Amino acid sequence: MSKEVENLWKSEDYWAIWFSVLLFGGIFAGLISQVAKIGKWVGNPLTALSGQYLGLALLCAGLGVLFTAGVAIMKGDWKGFLGGYLVVFVLSVIAFVIAGQKSLKAWGLGYALWALGFGLIVANTVGTPKWLLRGARSEMFIKTGLVLLGAEILFSKILQLGLPGLIVAWVVTPTVIVFMWYFGTRGLKIQSKTFTIIVAAATSVCGVSAAIAVAAACRAKKQELTLAVGMTMIFTVLMMVAMPALAKFVGMDPQVAGAWLGGTIDSTGAVVAAGALLGEHAEKVAAVVKMIQNVLIGVVAFAVAVFWVTRVDRDPDAPRPSLLEIWYRFPKFILGFAGMSLVFSFLLIPTLGGDDVSAALDLSKHLRGWLFCLAFVSIGLESNFRDLWSQLVGGKPIILYIVGQSFNIVLTLLVAWLAFGGVLFERVYK
Repeated sequence: MSKEVENLWKSEDYWAIWFSVLLFGGIFAGLISQVAKIGKWVGNPLTALSGQYLGLALLCAGLGVLFTAGVAIMKGDWKGFLGGYLVVFVLSVIAFVIAGQKSLKAWGLGYALWALGFGLIVANTVGTPKWLLRGARSEMFIKTGLVLLGAEILFSKILQLGLPGLIVAWVVTPTVIVFMWYFGTRGLKIQSKTFTIIVAAATSVCGVSAAIAVAAACRAKKQELTLAVGMTMIFTVLMMVAMPALAKFVGMDPQVAGAWLGGTIDSTGAVVAAGALLGEHAEKVAAVVKMIQNVLIGVVAFAVAVFWVTRVDRDPDAPRPSLLEIWYRFPKFILGFAGMSLVFSFLLIPTLGGDDVSAALDLSKHLRGWLFCLAFVSIGLESNFRDLWSQLVGGKPIILYIVGQSFNIVLTLLVAWLAFGGVLFERVYK
């Protein structure tokens, strides 16, 4: 256990929790009262930065100090990290600016796609120098963002839809994961089991966040994660545009359509945007169904970690892995994700009130967006097109995603109709 105590200060998983606690501490103490936000623009990209220069400088400095201190305590090269981090931050700002263009924003081409693209361009043209890679701590950024995401999953909102919402989110999701796992490993015979489970999680749960959590649980390669994230973001844009249009065309019930969108589109922002096209009720149902589904990030990551230790990575001739070994393999930042949800739902809201908590979460959402953007730039900088192409040979990854997502779309529509169409339950909104 002494090793585990030592890991409290040397493990990136634990530091994702400490970083998040410090950030929320700064928010509730009033030290963080604003977070720089890139605006929209049409013809001149500099208008997106209007009035934000000081805020961006403070954000860069604040996150830089926080993460540099963590890297130093973890006995990392903090000087090297700081130099690379500054460039990663600048690329993140550029990604947000491009994503703020009015037409691109309307099409759902968000910052994540641009951030990943910029990183890939650098890595596969001039090549990512070693000093820059020291600041591209993708796992540290994304794990911290995921812990912050946990605070946004409030049980009071989950209960708004009751049993119908739980059925759509929690029955379909594991069914799709199991289907895609067997289809990928036995039907398509994809050699990389880690890649298969990452794509299955991204498709069935909530896209990028689930993919990263599961990748940590099964210790996947960065190239596999990059490919899964890239496919997910591209298809998310297509689904965000096509699915609401189809729902309108066939005259689908708004609540059924909302549950359908919330259970299939792999991004919370895209879900809300798509639901808004179908009206207020569809938007509310879509957003809450996606939030309920997001709860499964921790559950799925835990299940994958256990499955990998006991089945996939286990030597058939070796003894059954102990609970301690499973604990060592378990991604600890998931504890922070779950803990934040419980603390905010059952401690902070009753004591501080909904308004104060909502104000704090509004700031943390912006911080999470910046952390995710830093992570996507870093993932791109760490990835190589040659390795990505080797994963695509034969087209099996694309087939896995398309077949799996098609199964997900059809099954979710059926369950959404049963749960929200007045078949099994009374309608949520009269």
